[in-house]
Amino acid sequence: MIGAWPVLEKLKEHHLEDARDKLLDMLADYQGFTGMQVYVIFDAHQVPGLGATYKQHKITIVYTKEKETADECIERLCSELSARRRNIYVATSDLVEQHVAFGKGALRVSARELLIDIGQNRKNIEESLREERPDKRNSVDGRISLEIRSLLERIRRGEK
Repeated sequence: MIGAWPVLEKLKEHHLEDARDKLLDMLADYQGFTGMQVYVIFDAHQVPGLGATYKQHKITIVYTKEKETADECIERLCSELSARRRNIYVATSDLVEQHVAFGKGALRVSARELLIDIGQNRKNIEESLREERPDKRNSVDGRISLEIRSLLERIRRGEK
């Protein structure tokens, strides 16, 4: 994703960690809106001693083990998660990895499609926030029945 999304590509030119953080922020919003559990796999097969898995923003982040590529890790996770009867989507633009993931029971999403989906979700979030905050006062008056409104008015006046 970092090499495929223009905003992340620009950040990567200066500092890879900034691009990773931005990716995680974008995916956290996506996960929160869609309700999907998101796994992010970072390729660390040439870095000795890694292989850590942790959570950030409720996203599961996996740094591959030594001598394990991100593709191998994705394939392993697809096998494990499909055995638990989960719907799995693998986001990659690598055509070979898309075919392998599909063979393991996952559906594929290209990097471009995921970026479009994230953008659409952001628009939906902004729309729903605008709808929830109308310019008028937030009142229960228009939402309750006449009978309940009368009862509350009598209570307010101290009548029985």
